[in-house]
Amino acid sequence: MLKIFNTLTRQKEEFKPLTPNEVKMYVCGPTVYNYIHIGNARSIVAFDTVRRYLEFLGYKVKFVSNFTDVDDKMIKEANREGITVPEVADRFIKAFYEDIAAINVQKATINPRATDNIQEIIDFVKALIDKGYAYESDGDVFYRARKFQHYGELSDQNIDQLVEGASEHIGETEFDKKQDPIDFVLWKKAKPNEIKWDSPWGEGRPGWHIECSVMSTKYLGDTFDIHGGGQDLEFPHHENEIAQSEAKTGQKFVNYWMHNGFVTVENNEKMSKSLGNFVTVHDLVQKTNPQVLRFFLSSTHYRRPLEYSEKNLQKAADNLEKIKTAYNNLKFRLDGATDETDDIQAKVEQIVADFKAAMNDDFNVQNGLTEIFNLVSLANNYSAQDEVAKTSVELILKTLTELTSILGIKLDEQKDLSKEIQEMVDQRDQARADKDFATSDKLRDRLKEMGVILEDTPQGTRWHIND
Repeated sequence: MLKIFNTLTRQKEEFKPLTPNEVKMYVCGPTVYNYIHIGNARSIVAFDTVRRYLEFLGYKVKFVSNFTDVDDKMIKEANREGITVPEVADRFIKAFYEDIAAINVQKATINPRATDNIQEIIDFVKALIDKGYAYESDGDVFYRARKFQHYGELSDQNIDQLVEGASEHIGETEFDKKQDPIDFVLWKKAKPNEIKWDSPWGEGRPGWHIECSVMSTKYLGDTFDIHGGGQDLEFPHHENEIAQSEAKTGQKFVNYWMHNGFVTVENNEKMSKSLGNFVTVHDLVQKTNPQVLRFFLSSTHYRRPLEYSEKNLQKAADNLEKIKTAYNNLKFRLDGATDETDDIQAKVEQIVADFKAAMNDDFNVQNGLTEIFNLVSLANNYSAQDEVAKTSVELILKTLTELTSILGIKLDEQKDLSKEIQEMVDQRDQARADKDFATSDKLRDRLKEMGVILEDTPQGTRWHIND
């Protein structure tokens, strides 16, 4: 039985999807004015792992994640470069797809863009005005936060204690337009030389919070199963999404709210673009194996903070290498495996059951990894035996591949070069048998240049690619 920690209720709850065997899931995506940093990637990887586990359990997942492709940062970047806002968005959306592909994140079912949903946003705002939840003020439209009786529940805040302007960084002009300091903007009046659209309130553009309400309900319905994002989005963004959406539809917006912890750096400081202490995925994958980065990001429970450091990256690299070495060593034993049977199946099934029990407890990947390493130990011990059964070897390899794939890890990446490498290994083995050590050493050096590590064992020469 899968249980999820629901931020709204602050407790673990049994997961019951609205539609049997289907999950509708929305995760707030990036504002595409720059490359994604490790903090962004942590959220992306966390919810990709959640999605993969749900699919492992047999659910069909409709996964929607938006692009915010118009806001103040987008406009500032476009003006700085002397190009249009859509041109900035197009460039960094392309970079986003390249970066997530590098760390093996599955594409969303749908990645809607705010600018493709302007009419829907306008219609949504009009509905809120008609219901008395919003008002126009000199070309801007604001939401009456106090009118929504559940405002503040997600972030566990009393509306009377919320600081002035907490929902937006507001200047004096905007403050004067508001009926209440806690009101937040739904539609912004256009300023000179800004991207803009016609609306019933004059030329302008959408506020940030309204975009996600519109795009999530458009593609997933008025009520859906899971909404995810970083802890920094609890307030005001997700709080405002609930207020907007439930005021318009009269329905519960989301059944399970999930929030991932921050990535921190030295002195436990949050990583963010605004603090200038960020490292982009675009840069990091140039010098770090993307699989190591993926393993680092996915091997800590999603609600816990994750400390980024070279030391922790190296630890992830070492642990990943242990898994891959066990996999490759056992795979090597397929050649010469017998048709006998043994007791391996029961041991593997128990590990899988324990893995599922760990992951069913709010996607506890750290405990899940314990079971993966139990499987690694089983693989190591089994591959060291004099005789191994083919069915057992295949079962361990298949299970190890399945469980690690939930974390986004690819174990068998050697297919493209395997034939060429194996031919060179066979040539070296023959040279050694012929006592032609000069040729043997030459072939070993060539293989080393290709990143191939050789291990001479009683069963023959094993090889793997050094990451």
